[in-house]
Amino acid sequence: MASTETTSRDAGSVEAGLDALETTAAGRPPFRKTFVDKILPPIVAIVLVLAVWQALVSFGIVGDRSKLPSPSDVWAEVEDAWLKGTLLGYIWTSVSRGLLGFLFALVIGTPLGLVVARVKFVRAAIGPILSGLQSLPSVAWVPPAVIWLGLNNSMMYAVILLGAVPSIANGLVSGVDQVPPLFLRAGRTLGATGLKGTWHIVLPAALPGYVAGLKQGWAFSWRSLMAAEIIAQAPDLGVGLGNLLEVARTNSSMAQVFLAIFLILAVGIAIDLIIFSPLERWVLRSRGLLVKS
Repeated sequence: MASTETTSRDAGSVEAGLDALETTAAGRPPFRKTFVDKILPPIVAIVLVLAVWQALVSFGIVGDRSKLPSPSDVWAEVEDAWLKGTLLGYIWTSVSRGLLGFLFALVIGTPLGLVVARVKFVRAAIGPILSGLQSLPSVAWVPPAVIWLGLNNSMMYAVILLGAVPSIANGLVSGVDQVPPLFLRAGRTLGATGLKGTWHIVLPAALPGYVAGLKQGWAFSWRSLMAAEIIAQAPDLGVGLGNLLEVARTNSSMAQVFLAIFLILAVGIAIDLIIFSPLERWVLRSRGLLVKS
């Protein structure tokens, strides 16, 4: 009897401990800890880079200032573009194209990835082609896209699709390949077959690989768009960040070149922080894989 009571108390203690762990993991960390762990390090890194950059210019280490402008020179370009009202236009032209092209790639790449992952003949036929397309530099698609479609937005979207669809499809294929067979057997036992099984079993289980493919697909979308904007320029296309970079190179304005580079980098980081990082955290949290120290 005493042994039974001891066992019950031990089980209760274990259960209470597990509940405490779950409560701790679910709690939101204080802002001070978030600031120190996640916000402060990139700020310090940026300040150090700017300090080293300014020192290289101030002490004449680079020699020719026209090749490496100071941070203040680049900031002057930012202020000039802002006062002219063109800064947000540069950003919006490229971001709107990139996001819309990525959505098109998502609509095409998701069913393509499912078909490749689930149909052996299709996988054997076009699986290697998708992998080859993924490794092909996106800039290679710009000349044929211009010849086929002309200098218009359709050409831009075609280049984005050819750069992003293989990554999204391959990411989903990789996620489906990692789905435990036990999940599929359990789903068939419960009547989840065909499209129902794909929707309720395969896609949720393949979500980590799919999200990784989406993140890579966006990176390819953004790089493809920048390549297209740098090479293909026309009045009807407007001025995006890639166009700004090429115009700055033509004018030998290194301050404007650095402005364009920093804007391209900032947009890429912002999209990742706003869309893909929260999505990754949600996927990890839903699977109990997000460990908070």
